[in-house]
Amino acid sequence: MRYTGVTSRGIITPIFQAGDDLVSAIGESVCTAAEKEGFSIQNGDIIGVTEAVVARTQGNYATCEQIAADVRQKFGGGTLGLVFPILSRNRFSVLLRGIAMGVDKLCIQLAYPDDEVGNGILTWDMIDDKGVDPYVDHFTLDEFRKKFGTETVHRFTGVDYIEFYRSLGDNIEIVFSNDPKYILKYTSHVLNCDIHTRKRTKSILKKAGAEIVYSLDELLTTSIDGSGYNPDYGLLGSNKASDDRVKLFPRDTQVFVDSLQIEMNKRTGKHVEVLVYGDGGFKGPAGGIWELADPVVSPAYTKGLDGTPNELKMKYFADNDFSHLSGDELADAMRQKIKEKDGNLVGDMQAQGTTPRRISDLVGSLCDLTTGSGDRGTPVVLIQGYFTNFATE
Repeated sequence: MRYTGVTSRGIITPIFQAGDDLVSAIGESVCTAAEKEGFSIQNGDIIGVTEAVVARTQGNYATCEQIAADVRQKFGGGTLGLVFPILSRNRFSVLLRGIAMGVDKLCIQLAYPDDEVGNGILTWDMIDDKGVDPYVDHFTLDEFRKKFGTETVHRFTGVDYIEFYRSLGDNIEIVFSNDPKYILKYTSHVLNCDIHTRKRTKSILKKAGAEIVYSLDELLTTSIDGSGYNPDYGLLGSNKASDDRVKLFPRDTQVFVDSLQIEMNKRTGKHVEVLVYGDGGFKGPAGGIWELADPVVSPAYTKGLDGTPNELKMKYFADNDFSHLSGDELADAMRQKIKEKDGNLVGDMQAQGTTPRRISDLVGSLCDLTTGSGDRGTPVVLIQGYFTNFATE
């Protein structure tokens, strides 16, 4: 009889550097952990690898100067409008410094009261108290300060992102609007920096008459003056590496996950699934901030992680069909129901209340929560029992 279900273990690894053989090193780390801590690798186990170590071993970095060169190449200098950046020292400050270096003047349009992922410069109470309609009202920086004052410090980081972003270039102007078309009052050359709404924003700008429009995922899609690059996501998913350099989202990740799957089969004889993961897809209800500042939870995963869960809602049957049962009789009836379930429960009321998300997003989020974002030293996660259920022998 099984006594546990899903288990997620952070695997301690060496600190990886550019040029390391990541596939071999991870295989060694996982197998060593299993040997030393007394567990075994099984068919159906999942290995998650954080995108950061994949990008590090690839040497996938870019400097402010290289970012500026691509901006000049695409926009030709002059005045550039920058729409809807997120408020983050880690995610955007170095990008902003590089972008500002590539133009004569940069006009930044911030969304308010918060950015796309929930970082706030105001509260909704402040908006309501001032009688402002955030869907139609626009402000210059002076107008914004007169209306709302200077209390715009982020509640968690203690940073005033308005003043911080202004400090990253002597050619920066800041305005406020939730309408992407507002930036066209200042320039017809626009870089839209939102993440998950970028395609819609770009379409709106083009239809409104913007002359040149790019999104962050279209910068550094090829190497610029020897830089790293990402052909699919460009600068999206990048993180601060130093004051003048960013680590880009990793590339060639499908080759990596397939290679690691083969490596683990050679070492253990087992068929495991593998994914690369970045930010998890979850939101902190108290702070209202989304974790997902990467363009996707997982840029690549092996075939067994495709699709969505196909689960029955056990408590529904316990409260309804099997409400007259208890103990072993109830458990046996539930196991039989699970064994008989249809292979596709989409739209079936028996699955109501189960999580309608992709397996790769769920697993990637579990990996991100297990790894953390600081000093745990576990950039690799081993998940066991994910594909088992109450009826599994």
